[in-house]
Amino acid sequence: MRIFISTGEVSGDLQGSLLIAAIKRQAAAGLELEIVALGGEKMAEAGATILGNTSGIGSMGLLESLPYILPTINVQRQAIAYLKQNPPDLVVLIDYMGPNLGIGTYMQKNLPEVPVVYYIAPQEWVWSVSLRNTSRIVGFTDKLLAIFPEEARYYQENGANVSWVGHPLIDRMQDVPNRQAARAKLGIIPEQIAIALLPASRQQELKYLLPVIFQAAQTIQAKLPEVHFWIPLSLESFRQPIAAAIQKYGLQATIVSGQQKEVFAAADFAITKSGTVNLELALFNVPQVVVYRLNAITVWIARKILKGSIPFASPVNLVVMREIVPELLQEKATSENIIQAAMELLLNLERRQQTLTDYAQMRQCLGEVAVCDRAAQEILQILNKV
Repeated sequence: MRIFISTGEVSGDLQGSLLIAAIKRQAAAGLELEIVALGGEKMAEAGATILGNTSGIGSMGLLESLPYILPTINVQRQAIAYLKQNPPDLVVLIDYMGPNLGIGTYMQKNLPEVPVVYYIAPQEWVWSVSLRNTSRIVGFTDKLLAIFPEEARYYQENGANVSWVGHPLIDRMQDVPNRQAARAKLGIIPEQIAIALLPASRQQELKYLLPVIFQAAQTIQAKLPEVHFWIPLSLESFRQPIAAAIQKYGLQATIVSGQQKEVFAAADFAITKSGTVNLELALFNVPQVVVYRLNAITVWIARKILKGSIPFASPVNLVVMREIVPELLQEKATSENIIQAAMELLLNLERRQQTLTDYAQMRQCLGEVAVCDRAAQEILQILNKV
């Protein structure tokens, strides 16, 4: 049986690898599976044959996406050419809306007998400015596996066949170091304040987020000399620009690769871009301030022409549709605002405790353990009917 999986960016590669491992665990003895994918190194390590590496192809925003148009079109064409020559038994799409809309539409028109599963659907339920993309997704998707309750409700109301499986990060929390062990492993002394900095998982974020986050870190370090910053790398290619920025801003900071869990377990606080990493920090009970900026022209078009608006940017707040963590977006994403929010969460014990209480309530909305196994079972049930 051949399964084709399509995803992109760092987070998609991670979610794809977790799903592949679960599919292999849940597959019946004797079932031979071939998994071909658009993805990255983590999916390759999990056993997929990578047709095109998409972990570095991705952006947020209109102008920001321009450099990625040709690479995106190329991987989409590559995938469709492969599907045409080697029709799979089942297709799994994970997030990555641009290419996956094209792949899903191709499957609907040319290989309608091959079932399509969408796992972690695009967040149309958050920022949709029209129902056009929602209708396309519902049209070519045989089964939608939702990770957020609101996502499940939205797509179900728009006609999709939906199962809510829960959020896959819940599974990753089953094997994490405790705070004491993590701090010992990283060599963090008891009196040191460990702050995680997570400025980028996309190229554009190095430009728009890293300077303002590091500028804030510089002032925090001056106010609290016992601070040390920890920066987990999302992509190895980011090491050099981040190292240069550490030197420029004079930060007491350590770049780590492959030790993100240890950093999160050890951290007292985090300054972070918006993204899945916010949920991971919340599950580690790390108070955080979330920052995001886009090109000013992109924002103007979104606000004035597309009339778009979003209730929240961070998944932590989206889960419960209220503010648990402070979000500093666009004009509010200044070093002064980051410093103010950071100092409050670092020094105000009542504010910190409220964040931890809110995290516990949010966690109840993410489902039970074995999310990836439930998703894998749904996929294999469909595969068995083929």
